[in-house]
Amino acid sequence: MAYWLVKTEPADGGLPAFHAAGAASLVWDGVRNYQARNFLRAMSLMDKVLLYHASCAEIGVVGQLKVARVPYPDPSQFDPNSPYFDPGSHQTQPRWTAVDLTLVRAFPEVIRLSTLKMLPAFTGSALTRKGSRLSVLPMTEDQWRAVMALSTI
Repeated sequence: MAYWLVKTEPADGGLPAFHAAGAASLVWDGVRNYQARNFLRAMSLMDKVLLYHASCAEIGVVGQLKVARVPYPDPSQFDPNSPYFDPGSHQTQPRWTAVDLTLVRAFPEVIRLSTLKMLPAFTGSALTRKGSRLSVLPMTEDQWRAVMALSTI
């Protein structure tokens, strides 16, 4: 099992979308960065994932997700009406990947980035480094445990 963090804006695939979906999984698509795409491709069924809200008033981790479907070609890359359409991607060799994620639980409070920066487990982490903009990041088990310990406070 692996640990991941996915970033999004609250209005674009954030916690409100997971609440609206109820027990259903959401397609995590639209990732158009090769390194982040490669991280998506490395995900396995039931991997643990943290949901992180960015570009908002309260930046930080807001919930726990799990991978509900193994990586597959991102359908939005083939849809000319999608903002994520990629005319250079072909059905036989898709460039982009999606996964399905399910909400395990929302945290009672946002675990803010400023809090994460103070945790020893996040020293040198891509998440806490200035300028890191990847929307999908691997996490260590120590980082996962540190966040989980704070998620019940």
